[in-house]
Amino acid sequence: MQLLLVEDDATMQATLQRSLTRRGMAVTAMADGRAALAEWRTRPPDAVVLDLTLPGLDGLQVLAQARAGGLRTPVLLLTARGTVGDRVLGLNAGADDYLPKPFDLDELEARLRALVRRSGDGFDGRSASSAHTLGAISYEKESEAIYLHGAPMDLTPREQALMRALLAQPGRAVPKERLYELVFPGQSEVQYEAIEVVVYRLRKKLAGTGVALMTLRGLGYLLKAEA
Repeated sequence: MQLLLVEDDATMQATLQRSLTRRGMAVTAMADGRAALAEWRTRPPDAVVLDLTLPGLDGLQVLAQARAGGLRTPVLLLTARGTVGDRVLGLNAGADDYLPKPFDLDELEARLRALVRRSGDGFDGRSASSAHTLGAISYEKESEAIYLHGAPMDLTPREQALMRALLAQPGRAVPKERLYELVFPGQSEVQYEAIEVVVYRLRKKLAGTGVALMTLRGLGYLLKAEA
């Protein structure tokens, strides 16, 4: 699942990004409403977790402008405001669900996955079946499981994160910078070149699968079915 997290509390943002990434989601975290709206328009995610109190534009303004611009991504409002009036305002502005703070991470994950299932969209935001196949590899969007010849593929968490990012856009290059953010979320101490190590190891595991992990100089990496 490609998730856009919009939360201006640095501690809360870091905690949610780390926790949801561990649960198999690719999380893009933003703290400013205006910047988040621009990111949403540029790279529509599968779901948005949106705080109401934000700098730039507040959550309701972000949501209203997104809906007015035709963005139909499922939205879960996440806020400290707990009154019925705030819930009504958010739902009337186009939110799909509402979860007041404090909350349970299991409930947040369950609500997000339910929203994406109800939206009827695939992992890349396009209408699709429940699974995607590339060579001998298949990817189940709902469970985010990756299989090789029908058996679970032996991948480390970082290799899984890399595969999911590339399978979301098969045949299209994903920038190295974007992959670094998804594979090493919030880990600024990790050297930028570390993504190349993960690519190298994953490329070896893909040998003989009918899928090639290609490097496009200046553009990034992509997965492509071999002829």
